[in-house]
Amino acid sequence: MNPQAFIRLSIGSLGLRVRGTATGAKSGISVLSSPCVCEIRLRGFPVQTTSIPLVSSPEAIPDTNNTASSFYLKESDLKALLEPGCLLKHHACLEIVVFTGRKGTHCGVGIKRQQIGTFKLEVGPEWGDGKPVILFNGWIGIGKNKRLNRNLGAELHLRVKLDPDPRYIFQFEDKTKLSPQIVQLQGTIKQPIFSCKFSQDRVSPRDPLSHFWSSSSDSSELDIDKRERKGWKVKIHDLSGSAVAAAFITTPFVPSTGCDWVARSNPGAWLIVRSDVCRPESWQPWGKLEAWRERGIRDSICCRFHLLSEEQEYADLLMSEILISAEKGGEFYIDTDRQVRAASSPLHSPRGSGDFTALSPVAGGFVMSCRVQGEGKCSKPLVQLAMRHVTCVEDVAIFMALAAAVDLSIEACRPFRRKLRRSASHSW
Repeated sequence: MNPQAFIRLSIGSLGLRVRGTATGAKSGISVLSSPCVCEIRLRGFPVQTTSIPLVSSPEAIPDTNNTASSFYLKESDLKALLEPGCLLKHHACLEIVVFTGRKGTHCGVGIKRQQIGTFKLEVGPEWGDGKPVILFNGWIGIGKNKRLNRNLGAELHLRVKLDPDPRYIFQFEDKTKLSPQIVQLQGTIKQPIFSCKFSQDRVSPRDPLSHFWSSSSDSSELDIDKRERKGWKVKIHDLSGSAVAAAFITTPFVPSTGCDWVARSNPGAWLIVRSDVCRPESWQPWGKLEAWRERGIRDSICCRFHLLSEEQEYADLLMSEILISAEKGGEFYIDTDRQVRAASSPLHSPRGSGDFTALSPVAGGFVMSCRVQGEGKCSKPLVQLAMRHVTCVEDVAIFMALAAAVDLSIEACRPFRRKLRRSASHSW
């Protein structure tokens, strides 16, 4: 498998200090009363906003392991950044604009932020060398602000680094329910790598997966199958035909009490398993995906993924909690650099190991992403996977099983009170 080139631009070790002779300043360091934030801008990418801690000691250095923001650039992104803009004579810049205060209102009165200063770093040819490089590390003055104090000079501490972060890109060639082939995309070339087999029947007692199922599942439940979605199973087979990973519903998707949809209080759940190399015809639990419907002006499907840690007796480690538009679809991802607003507890950071079961509190970054379509649409999930999390083809298969579960969760979470028409494009 040949990966595609990506680079990771990370901005971290952020800190702000303001030197001057303001009242109450100690050792020439002035303390701002308002919180400080910065907007991190790179042409062609959404603006990222993050807070900046204030540094009160002149000797203090912000945590060098802290990553506040990351951008992931593929070859075409880098080419676009290196080309001068229509009205510009130079290349694009990484721009960090620092503000004091917050946007919004207080007691009905609008609050305006005050700009402290700006840091700029021009995109250069070294960005395309494919080698790790620190573009900047340390303190730098970012200008003065007369509204704060004529004698104050703000200094920003940051670390800007480039790292190669190649990815494998895969796609399901049809809807997951149609048991499609999975191919690796390499430019215009599609290389078959897996087959995907979907089934909606109950698991046979002779199936190795059967011991994962609840003993309460019996034939009498078939009478209420129209009010619950269960028995869905996806197996990922390698080119030799061997099943190497699977995903199957362990908690049925059922309408919650008093409503007609799968609610957060009672989510449906998938178990993601991988083949056990030491025991033929056996499966090893790897992860759990829960999904439910969030009601709103436009409904969303929430997908929450836990990694099952064997070292901690299969303790649940929250890795991702993502909202996906029920109508338009969206992206599920595992990326410890991106803020996940919906996360109900702290996320853990995986280190770069192929089996994705060893965790580190300091390492992180992009792991995988899966783009799916909304309800009633032909999804053909597109999956990107960081090369550093792959040591063999079986490692890829487990992420394909997770991607299939995410895709099927969009349909499993649709409302129960009406059948979804093929042409339906709205979530309600």
